[in-house]
Amino acid sequence: MSIPEGMTVRVHYRGTLDDGTEFDSSIGRDPLEFTVGAGQVIAGFEAAIVDLQVGDSTTVTIPAQDAYGELVPEAIQTVPMEAFAEEPPVGAMVELAAPDGRRLAASVAEVSEEAVTLDFNHPLAGQALTFELELVGTSQAD
Repeated sequence: MSIPEGMTVRVHYRGTLDDGTEFDSSIGRDPLEFTVGAGQVIAGFEAAIVDLQVGDSTTVTIPAQDAYGELVPEAIQTVPMEAFAEEPPVGAMVELAAPDGRRLAASVAEVSEEAVTLDFNHPLAGQALTFELELVGTSQAD
């Protein structure tokens, strides 16, 4: 039986990259809770749980295009060092204001004396994600 849209599910998960690096886990925390069909999690994650019964576990590898998307080269931009109060370290996450006022997050990819190269891609873009999943509960959404 498939879990219908609108049902709230609770899932324990462990997410790893192809090299085995763990990038996130609910172990030791409350399970992740979301409503099926509401777009609250990546599509591949949701698709992996809709045919599970409470207590079932599965492992699924979600390709980049069904997770956080492929890397977009145009999302890597260089800005003058003057845009920063102090030199940001490579790997740091920074937040900038777009011309329309939206707040944008980026990771610092490279730093030189004159400029900072920022990557606006999601940190997990371009990577397949493997999830160990356990469906621990379901309930009707309120």
